[in-house]
Amino acid sequence: MKNATARQSPTISLIVPAYNEEDYLPACLDAIMSNVAGEALEIIVIDNNSTDRTRQIIEGYPGVTYVFEPHKGITRARQCGFQAASGEIIAYVDADTQPPAGWIAQIREQFAARESLACLSGPYSFYDLGRARNGISRAWFIAARPLYKLTGYMMVGGNFAIRRDVLEKMGGFDRTIEFYGEDVDIGKRARSHGKVLFSPRFVMPTSGRRMRKQGFARIAGLYFANYLSIAMRGKPATRHYQDIR
Repeated sequence: MKNATARQSPTISLIVPAYNEEDYLPACLDAIMSNVAGEALEIIVIDNNSTDRTRQIIEGYPGVTYVFEPHKGITRARQCGFQAASGEIIAYVDADTQPPAGWIAQIREQFAARESLACLSGPYSFYDLGRARNGISRAWFIAARPLYKLTGYMMVGGNFAIRRDVLEKMGGFDRTIEFYGEDVDIGKRARSHGKVLFSPRFVMPTSGRRMRKQGFARIAGLYFANYLSIAMRGKPATRHYQDIR
């Protein structure tokens, strides 16, 4: 009976990488404290060598663990969070997301329902974009489904949960990847250890700041090119990226 209960209720650590996120982090942490804090084993924010008020903001939230990672880079911050966490499932969101009510419950339900599930992800919705641009984004995720069916993996880096033992078998995150393709790499390698589920119900509200500043067509092209590059060559097509704050 005890083992069955453990399988149904795995412990979940929530990791939030943050680099110079003083404008977005408060709303993210407010949403986490309202919708996640009572259900997660721990909430860890990784300060990825920020130079703004990121640390002061994190320390203003009791119950949130502050961890400093001096080497800038999203995969380095994710790895730091993995090493600091103790949960059986490691969940990741970005600092400009606002995790909704029921988000943790979906993680529990999906992993309890599928013993072979290695990793869970889902699409974004954009809380600061209009209806038309949100519609374009939904259409993009729908259009990408054939690739998901073909390869068996599709990931969103600011909205996923992965089993600790899978991450251990994978050797953690590939810290040679600076930005583009890091989520595809996670999905591809996790697929070797179980099912990678991309659920349309597992939605994460996030900022559309990158889309606004760089344009949807450019962003879609970059992500598509890097998806194919990781899938076919095992490394990203694009090494350089722009911080959008």
